[in-house]
Amino acid sequence: MSKLVLIEFLTVDGVMQGLGSPQDDTEGGFTHGGWGAPFAGSIHQVVAPTGLSNTSSYLFGRKTYEKMAAFWPFQPDDHPMAAHLNATPKYVASRTLRDVSWAGTTILSADLSAAVQGLKGTETGDIAVLGSGNLSRQLLAENLVDELRLFIHPLLLGTGKRLFGEPPIPTNLELKSVAQTDLGTVALVYGI
Repeated sequence: MSKLVLIEFLTVDGVMQGLGSPQDDTEGGFTHGGWGAPFAGSIHQVVAPTGLSNTSSYLFGRKTYEKMAAFWPFQPDDHPMAAHLNATPKYVASRTLRDVSWAGTTILSADLSAAVQGLKGTETGDIAVLGSGNLSRQLLAENLVDELRLFIHPLLLGTGKRLFGEPPIPTNLELKSVAQTDLGTVALVYGI
């Protein structure tokens, strides 16, 4: 049985919105897009080289999927992340999406909980969720997440979408590892 792993890049105050670029996600008038760029180069210091090889599939929410599908299929395969994303099965949870163009993508439009349980029973490695805030909160609320990999960047934004809203019940986490980059990003791995 595979693990469902949330991989999230956050500020100290929990903001996950607009990590990559100023145009990444401006919903709600967010003007701090691209805040993660200064820290991107140091992430390799805390990510194990086996991380990609342990991931057998990806699960995205619709918004994140559409952003990823507009970028990664057009990157060269000599980029390790592009090569892995483009060759690995991808699932997108959506009630509105009907067609996908990114090779290897399957739409999960039925009961999300049953679909994810099915994936966990048939996949052999980790199922990684990247970003996808709404989906991540839903997966947490339905107790479908096995592990959190949080990259906390040394930055306070004060505004923006946050990963954790109102958890349905208290949840105990088991700290599995802690690492730090030279720029002060802390990588935390928690089992749920």
